[in-house]
Amino acid sequence: MNMKTMNRRRVLRGMMGGAAVSVGLPILDCMLNTNGDAFAATGAQLPPRFITWFWGLGLGEQDWRPKTTGANYELPPQLQVLKPLQKKLNLFSGGQVFLDGQANNTHFTGVQGHMTGRVQAAAEYYGSIDTLIGDVIGKGTRFRSLEVACDGDPKACWSARLESGKVSAEVSPLALYGRIFGAEFKDPNAANFIPDPDVMVRKSALSTVTEDRQDLMRDLGAADRAKLDNYFTALRSLEQKLAIQLEKPAPLPSCTVSAKPGDEEKLSTLAVDAMKTHDLFVGLLTHALACDQTRIANLCITQGMSGLRKEGEASNHHTYTHEEPIDPVLGYQPKAAWFQALYMKGLFDFAKALDSIQEGDKTLLDRSILYAFTDHGAPRLHSVLNFPFITLGSGNGRIKVGQHVTTPGDAATRVGFTMMQAMGVPLSAWGYGSNRVTSAITEIMA
Repeated sequence: MNMKTMNRRRVLRGMMGGAAVSVGLPILDCMLNTNGDAFAATGAQLPPRFITWFWGLGLGEQDWRPKTTGANYELPPQLQVLKPLQKKLNLFSGGQVFLDGQANNTHFTGVQGHMTGRVQAAAEYYGSIDTLIGDVIGKGTRFRSLEVACDGDPKACWSARLESGKVSAEVSPLALYGRIFGAEFKDPNAANFIPDPDVMVRKSALSTVTEDRQDLMRDLGAADRAKLDNYFTALRSLEQKLAIQLEKPAPLPSCTVSAKPGDEEKLSTLAVDAMKTHDLFVGLLTHALACDQTRIANLCITQGMSGLRKEGEASNHHTYTHEEPIDPVLGYQPKAAWFQALYMKGLFDFAKALDSIQEGDKTLLDRSILYAFTDHGAPRLHSVLNFPFITLGSGNGRIKVGQHVTTPGDAATRVGFTMMQAMGVPLSAWGYGSNRVTSAITEIMA
């Protein structure tokens, strides 16, 4: 095998219960030119990726905006967990969604405005920026996009196509695993698709391709062998974590089953459990992106009106934003802030996972834009003013990074329009009414 012309679509193949299974490979050095910035066989540039990441209820009442703009700004306390990646991060402040006479349908209108460019009285949601970007950079991949939600609600997803509206999110990491590794023997787009988790327990996808994997490793140089060894180790760890979810827990004599709740009651979900699901999804999405199974991914922690709660407490995050008083010394709502800190740690972990994968002269994070957004500016007021937007990664050098950009009173749609311009979406303007914009944010355009 001439490794210098190894096809980037190469996968490892095996059989599981008589059905074909494939494991995608990340971009190896032997696939690239000597500069590490293009594929040797074709000269094509390495692909950019676009990932959206939604967290509910903003950053809190305390003014989170840094005092300075440009580079070398001080990250606010709410975002200090991201500091190790600050040089690869952009923070946007000041943008707002204009209602143009429409009512503020809380937890919806803000995202409707800045993700689709349109504010309407009806709960219509079409053409989010990720799908417009995907139509440009996502063609030819196995999955047009992947959408996941960590709170168990398939409707907690902000991805929507122009022609068909909102996309349902996958809520089970096991099911997503089945789609990624089992689609050759079950159609992932079938309405009745039910992955068989027992297959994964009996024999992992990675185990099924052992022979092909060993043959490949013998043909690779030392650097690529080390890269693949790390990759397979991470994939095996992910499989083991997923397998644990399928095990029946040991009986607890003191555990009793509570009475069935009434129709008016809603079951709460622990925030830490949602973030455990988040971490499993991060591992699977990182695999899919690194192996060019998709170039578009959308992760939502929870719906905007979050019902996530802290263990031992009856109230949830959303309730705290309304009812918890602002601490006079701290200047913010400490119980609500606990959730925000948990979410931001998740964002850091996602970005770090992307940054740990080397692709030639850059990392997977460098070749991506991880676009983090929320549903409100000031959550206690449920406002559509001063939205926080966070991006990590430069999208293959398409945007400058390490900046704080503030645009007080400007349309928040400029941030999304800038992302689309950077990714090559052929639009000279975007949005409707007062939310229509015609220029990108020049401070970050490369």
